[in-house]
Amino acid sequence: MRFLVDNALSPELAVFLTAAGHDAVHVRTLALHGAADTIIFRTALDQDRVLISADTDFGALLTLRTGRGPSVILFRHGVPRRPFDQATLLLGNLPAITEALESGALVVFRSDRIRIRRFDPSS
Repeated sequence: MRFLVDNALSPELAVFLTAAGHDAVHVRTLALHGAADTIIFRTALDQDRVLISADTDFGALLTLRTGRGPSVILFRHGVPRRPFDQATLLLGNLPAITEALESGALVVFRSDRIRIRRFDPSS
């Protein structure tokens, strides 16, 4: 899977995901660490990457989007802050959320659950 890790998360998360066999880059690698959320969102869409963040603004951008994608993973309340732990959580649950991410979804990891909101297929 292809991931774009937002500046709200450590570049180490991309390193761990890459080590696990995924194509993962951090926004710093693309010189987007100071870019507006809309630019990062558009980059994920243009590069067909799942955007990973802790910034809820990306959820708001999804509601304004036209068309499908990009899929977004948000780490929220109570999710571990260390990149290794975040990677472990994501990789451990990836088989259960891959289909949703590939078809277009917002996946929210919280300490007590994972919520998946699929995009409307007609949009």
